[in-house]
Amino acid sequence: MKTFADIKAYCSDPKNRNTVNVGLFVLLIISSHYLYLLWKDVMLFWPFAKLVDKLMLWSVDLVFSQATWLLDSVFRIDITTVTSSRFIATPNVDGGWARVTVAPECASLKQWMHWLFLMILFPGPWKHKLWYIPAGLVIIEWTNVVRICGVLLMQIPWPNSFQIAHDYIFKVFFYLIIFLMWVLWVEKFYNPSIKSKQHE
Repeated sequence: MKTFADIKAYCSDPKNRNTVNVGLFVLLIISSHYLYLLWKDVMLFWPFAKLVDKLMLWSVDLVFSQATWLLDSVFRIDITTVTSSRFIATPNVDGGWARVTVAPECASLKQWMHWLFLMILFPGPWKHKLWYIPAGLVIIEWTNVVRICGVLLMQIPWPNSFQIAHDYIFKVFFYLIIFLMWVLWVEKFYNPSIKSKQHE
């Protein structure tokens, strides 16, 4: 059985840095997921419930307005919207409707918290974290917008694709973007900071 000293020695060995980094990434993402569920479902966002509700509503309205702009101005899709319920629809190939409703669960809040939790706790130089964390939040917001649009657009040629698009394709896409941003952080900022310390 490995002792704490063995684990520490393994983690300190430069040959194991990539394995340790990926392990820490997985640990932090899984931990933030369950801590978020605990805070939401058990603690009901205590003691910031009112603030979180306002933030969630603001985030949903933001995603809705950005998604409608992207569909209308960039993709040039003829959409029908109901602003009060944040509903977006467009005709599909069967003569029916491809549609999405931007619900509170569609807000970027959970992924923002994953990103904050990951980047605050993962090691690296704070002079870069101060701009990299906010930049990541903006990228996550627009990833969510692409996700909403993607779920709608997939339903145009494939009318029954909502479930697979929503639950699998674009959920994986969302976390892939977070993973790639983390990889960029490790390769461009964290690893070079370790090397520079070793040469001091």
